Amino acid sequence: MIEWDSIPELRRPVLVTSFEGWNDAGDAATDVVDHLRQEWDAELIAELDPDKYYDFQVVRPHIREEGGQRTISWPSTRVYVAHGPDRDFVLVRGIEPNMRWRAFCDEMLSVARDLDVELVINLGALLADVPHTRPVPVSAFSNDPVLLRNTDAEPSNYEGPTGVVGVLQHACDQAGIPALSLWAAVPHYVSQNPCPKAALALLLRMSDVLEFELPVGQLPDDSAAWQSGVEDLSAEDEDIQAYVAQLERARDQENLDLASGDEIAAAFEKYLRGKH
Repeated sequence: MIEWDSIPELRRPVLVTSFEGWNDAGDAATDVVDHLRQEWDAELIAELDPDKYYDFQVVRPHIREEGGQRTISWPSTRVYVAHGPDRDFVLVRGIEPNMRWRAFCDEMLSVARDLDVELVINLGALLADVPHTRPVPVSAFSNDPVLLRNTDAEPSNYEGPTGVVGVLQHACDQAGIPALSLWAAVPHYVSQNPCPKAALALLLRMSDVLEFELPVGQLPDDSAAWQSGVEDLSAEDEDIQAYVAQLERARDQENLDLASGDEIAAAFEKYLRGKH
């Protein structure tokens, strides 16, 4: 059951979800939501009952002292509202449930309906064979005909095990709620959390989808610091350097294969003009 503090009236709201765990390599997805919460001073408006969805022997509560009182913080999924310049955002920050995923997704859909959400964006990140020296790939998937026409999202052809992001995306499709998923690919050989470069890539891709400039704050600086740190580590290991070079060649060839003959010709003509 959702425990509402308030149900506000919102302006053209977008629901953005993120979940710790299998769907959140490098903490990239949850870091985007945490970033927007901080940038916009988001307000907590609802929380899901954790007893229904979490195994507390797997995801344990934390006990701490606050103001001389001992308190317990239970793993849960929380809903925040952030007020952007010309539209509002419903930010969902949670942990992938251990059980009752269908009921969990039904509750997420009820949040979307109760708040008259126009669009759901489900954020995820996965470990992949990508080099840290290249831009972080972010893939967009949707089955909504309007989103397929108006964005660069593609229908997903993935088959295999899925996480709550995939299940929630499917639930949105079945309910007729416009939704897309954004997935960042995090280099698997530097999988330690966090990965601000992936978080920044997700945020920028979301800006493109919404045609709305989201605040980046300190993420560019954090991304540059992460990049520098990974460069220093890789410079100390010849095997890692060789592996990164192999990934770079594969990525560059993949990008080349994606380019059409006209694009290559146009790029070559531009190059020749620059030589004169």
